[in-house]
This record gives sequence, C-alpha cells and structure tokens, in this order.
Amino acid sequence: MIDSEAETLADLAVAAEDRLPEVSALLLEEIERATLHKARRIPPDVVTMRSHVMFVDEASGTPRTVQLVYPGDADIDAGRVSILTLVGAGLIGLREGQSILWPGRDGHRRMLTITRVERAAVPA
Repeated sequence: MIDSEAETLADLAVAAEDRLPEVSALLLEEIERATLHKARRIPPDVVTMRSHVMFVDEASGTPRTVQLVYPGDADIDAGRVSILTLVGAGLIGLREGQSILWPGRDGHRRMLTITRVERAAVPA
C-alpha cells in the first residue's frame, strides 16, 4: 500500500466505524496487513487509490470495471466506487490475477478475480 494513503484510509475507516462497521473493519484489516511503500515503488499492477480495476465475478462470469476513489468522489453510475464500500475496501492492495471473496450486499460471498489494473499517475 502507498505509505501516504495509509493514514488517510485509516482515518476514513475509523470515522466510518459507527455507520459502516463491516467496511471499517475490513479496511482496517487491509491496512494492518499491508506493507507500506513509497508510491513510485508500488508495481503498476497493484490496486491503489484512483486505480481503474477490471475484475470478473466468478459466479456469473460478468466483467466489471470500476475506479477506486475516496467517498466524496464516488459515483456508482460513473463507475467510481468508494473505498468505504465492501468491494472498495477489498480491492485495495490486490494485484492482477488475485481473487477475493467479497461479501455482497445480499450476504452471500462472491469470488472476484482482478483481470487488469490501470493506475493513475504516480506522484514523485
């Protein structure tokens, strides 16, 4: 995970704890287990904030592309998914080819496989 994003994401997770306890816990868990690096050292196939992420829902075979964004920039109709959603918190730090079991809104777990990551420009 990008070191400069970790503190911001932790603050967001803690602030959302009362409203979104499951998302908050998932995001804090991801931050806790992450290895922090400078942005320029993160491989381009790793999901970071502002990345465009292509994945496949393994149950349905449905491909989807989203951009992982901060809550104020979220717009599901435009494909911008907040880090403060279950899928957003689950995607951060994954690489192309990796899969996650994602808890869907219906309570069932779904396997999502990352097929491509397009990162935003990396600050120096």
